[in-house]
Amino acid sequence: MSNTIDSTIEDTIEQRLNGLETLRQEIGKVIVGQREVVDQMLICLLARGHALLEGVPGLGKTLLVKTLADCTELAFKRVQFTPDLMPGDILGSEILEEDHSTGKRFFKFQRGPIFTNVLLADEINRTPPKTQSALLESMQEYSVTVGGETMALPEPYFVLATQNPIEQAGTYPLPEAQLDRFLLNIHIDYPSEQDEVEILRATTGASAAKPQPCLDAAGLVEMQRLVREIHISDDLYHYVARLVRATRTGEGGDTQLQQWIKWGAGPRAGQALILAAKARAFLQQRLSVTRADIQALLLPVLRHRILLSFHAQADGVTVEQVLRELLAAVPEPGRD
Repeated sequence: MSNTIDSTIEDTIEQRLNGLETLRQEIGKVIVGQREVVDQMLICLLARGHALLEGVPGLGKTLLVKTLADCTELAFKRVQFTPDLMPGDILGSEILEEDHSTGKRFFKFQRGPIFTNVLLADEINRTPPKTQSALLESMQEYSVTVGGETMALPEPYFVLATQNPIEQAGTYPLPEAQLDRFLLNIHIDYPSEQDEVEILRATTGASAAKPQPCLDAAGLVEMQRLVREIHISDDLYHYVARLVRATRTGEGGDTQLQQWIKWGAGPRAGQALILAAKARAFLQQRLSVTRADIQALLLPVLRHRILLSFHAQADGVTVEQVLRELLAAVPEPGRD
């Protein structure tokens, strides 16, 4: 794509940005603070990706997802993941029915909750890997195959999964293949004191705020298309490639990083970083990606895609520390 964007596309982007700002305001009626978390969720929506929300209990992860669904005209389904949940409970199953006029029996496929626009997979790590894997095809191919028949999912399709990082009893860690399907791993932290006071006021009064729908499926699909039109320079393509390749052993680079990382990120991580950066530029009313977009999204894009070595764990090194070192070690464009 050239360095300029067609004026018609530019006008369309400006129109859609007004709708996004309205969406932010409606979400803000229920969700106090957490601007960065909300923006990262919107980035996933715009980039046609999926989000894994991680945070301790009581921080409003489920409320955040439900509010996002309430602010749109998208179909919403919630699945509470439990140890006894089966793949058929998510995908659907064939049931035997009888035609009362003829007496003939036949099988009819009963669609599961996966056939929706926004799917909340609540506490996804509380169900065994067999059931977790029921989401794999839908997250990658945007379709579901049951009984040899492939069925397309509604467009847009967006999986928001939550998990609790501190309760490990009775949980099943997500496989690497499953984690790699999530565009962003979004961490939700405790609110500031001022925000917490506002939360207390808003949730203990006589009435609760109700957001109004302000975005439909067609509008979101168009915005997803427009995000692809956002410009990114060749220098930044190379920068993203260097960042991702620096996480892999045998690729050279910083020796300390190689000791800390057991398994690095694959090419899908680079694709995710570029698409997320384009969506962030779109949110900030810019028509091209900057170095700051890539650096701001490095943690949520890569934190679930690299595996730390025993050496790093023994030294008490966290993924966040490793990725900060990665940013410092990889030369920025124009500063090689």
